[in-house]
Amino acid sequence: MIEMKIKQIVFTVLISGITSLGVMYGYNHFNAKPAAIQDGVKIPTNYAGMFDSNNNVPGNLVDFEQPAKAALPAVVHITTVIGKEEVSNNLPRRSNPFQGLVPDDFFDDFFGGGGGQMRAVPQRASGSGVIVSQDGYIITNNHVIEGANEIKVGLNDKSSYTAKVIGSDASSDLAVLKIEGKNLPFVLYGNSDDVQIGQWVLAIGYPLNLETTVTAGIISAKGRTLGLNSRKSKTPIESYLQTDAAVNQGNSGGALINTSGELIGINSAIASPTGSYAGYSYAIPVNIVKKIVNDLIQFGAVQRAYLGISYLPDEAPDSEKEKVGYKSGLGVYVREVPADGAAAAAGIKAGDYITKINGAPVVSGNQMVEQIARLKPGDKITVTYLRDGKEKATNVTLKNKTGTYDIIRTSALDDFGAEFESLDKKKAGEYGQTGGVVVKKINPNGLIDGQTRMRDGFIILRVNDKAVNNVNELSDAVQKAGNNIKLDGFYPGFEGLYTYNISKDTE
Repeated sequence: MIEMKIKQIVFTVLISGITSLGVMYGYNHFNAKPAAIQDGVKIPTNYAGMFDSNNNVPGNLVDFEQPAKAALPAVVHITTVIGKEEVSNNLPRRSNPFQGLVPDDFFDDFFGGGGGQMRAVPQRASGSGVIVSQDGYIITNNHVIEGANEIKVGLNDKSSYTAKVIGSDASSDLAVLKIEGKNLPFVLYGNSDDVQIGQWVLAIGYPLNLETTVTAGIISAKGRTLGLNSRKSKTPIESYLQTDAAVNQGNSGGALINTSGELIGINSAIASPTGSYAGYSYAIPVNIVKKIVNDLIQFGAVQRAYLGISYLPDEAPDSEKEKVGYKSGLGVYVREVPADGAAAAAGIKAGDYITKINGAPVVSGNQMVEQIARLKPGDKITVTYLRDGKEKATNVTLKNKTGTYDIIRTSALDDFGAEFESLDKKKAGEYGQTGGVVVKKINPNGLIDGQTRMRDGFIILRVNDKAVNNVNELSDAVQKAGNNIKLDGFYPGFEGLYTYNISKDTE
């Protein structure tokens, strides 16, 4: 009896062992890990974390349906009217079967319409925007709404609103609009620092005046610069996310989202020899967008922080690099350090190589500008740099463009489209004046450029017959003057006073 029980126990153990061996063989046979080699070469360290413990890529299949469904209602269609229609006679307007393609007077003249004079037809343009709050704040590109007299916003549910401009910034090509609404759909912000090359993204907008359109692609590069914003700003901010999601005219200002439906960028440009999509599109990273948008909403102007250096551009010619003894791969080469800037106060000198901002590595000027663009005057940062091959670090308190830590607010002079400077007291005395304001540079598309023949160098003495001695007094006088403004002043070297009239009533 005992002997029989022993045999049963042994048999059971033997069967269990055989079964275990069979299970282990089957698992290893059907689930064996692939060898960590490829063509006889060990997989490189840049693939670390790519596979799980079973050498499989973790995660589920990418789903575009849910993120598109979440973000699509918050992406809007923006249409603008630039300029006003001016008719120089009382002839009735004829019906034009090609409205929007050519001016009406083309048909009048070609078909003998009775000698009608040329008619200035408003330009119409369209783009996209993204609602970022339930009470109607909208992000778009500055170039979408620049110069617009009228801005309409259409939502995905076919509702329509008239929008007003809260603020715009040519340096980053961003603008903020506001519509009057409640409980509106809006997108959630993501984190563009977490964006990785190769990850899936969706572009949402209204290309070519179509209805809402969603396209998919991947992040193909980061930190790109195109030189677009330098056309309208001396201090451009460009550090684009590059994608191959299809983007066309009309997508500008629309959303670039990740597969969680979060906003990671504002679509702004395409690289194309034809003007249509040719493989690459560019979006402003949302971490830059958030800072600029918050500034425009809170202050009406971007609180731009400056490190206080000029640096050698990445695209500088080899001859210039050789001249300064530039060595590649070290960091951002500091070319000049103005004495009154933040960097000078912190001990940074020409010839240093900046390598980190607050611990984040910077290997190009664009990366450095992107990091600084997220900050405001008065912020304290740690700058790491190389000097004579030795790494150093210093604390820098950033300043604004005037060299102070003050808040920059919107000015009544912004619409004038010019750069002003208080007349030096010594110069004022030489001219027999107590003060004045020098018009240093007149920019295109402002009120001065559009309504007067004023030239650079004009010195403003009076606004609506009230004397102004500096820029602050000029701004206050313009603010109080209302829509009709008379500027009196003179040109150095020329006799007599000149008067220019400006109307701020653009309705």
